[in-house]
Amino acid sequence: MKKKTKWLLSGLAVLLLALLAFVAAGPWLAINGIRNVVASGEYGELWRFVDFERLRESVTPQIQSRIAGGIVDRVGRGETAQAIGGVTALIAEPAIDAMVSPVGIATLLHGRALARRVAGDTDADGQVPAFDPLKEAKTGYVSPSLFTATVLNAEGQPVVFEFRRRGLVWKLAGIRLPEE
Repeated sequence: MKKKTKWLLSGLAVLLLALLAFVAAGPWLAINGIRNVVASGEYGELWRFVDFERLRESVTPQIQSRIAGGIVDRVGRGETAQAIGGVTALIAEPAIDAMVSPVGIATLLHGRALARRVAGDTDADGQVPAFDPLKEAKTGYVSPSLFTATVLNAEGQPVVFEFRRRGLVWKLAGIRLPEE
């Protein structure tokens, strides 16, 4: 009986370690999943690796703040905050909708916003190689349920991709845009 119990406990310990390893590898699995989906052009599959609702909540105040700042810079501080807030929300909505969509995420990762190419960057066939900003991201755990991947935009400023864990699954749930 003791030998059976020992084997059972050993099996449970191995299973627990495998589960912990899977959870710990989750952010890298999500990053790799996003990279593969974007590379294949199957943007409709990004929902498996991106929590669009939480991503929208993350990006909305940042975009609105930038737009409000631009309005205040142009019209001055004499306008009421309520009027500026209303205009900001109206202007920001289409930009947020475009950014926080499968095509928007793919465009961000394929596009020039995060690309720092040097003239003459071509592969052996003379083609410009596909850009993958997450390939050289600085990654790390902030907490057991928050993982970040930081890349530099074309101006050299950090853009932080936040991956959050829900249960055993990690998804992109936030983007911290560079400070202006």
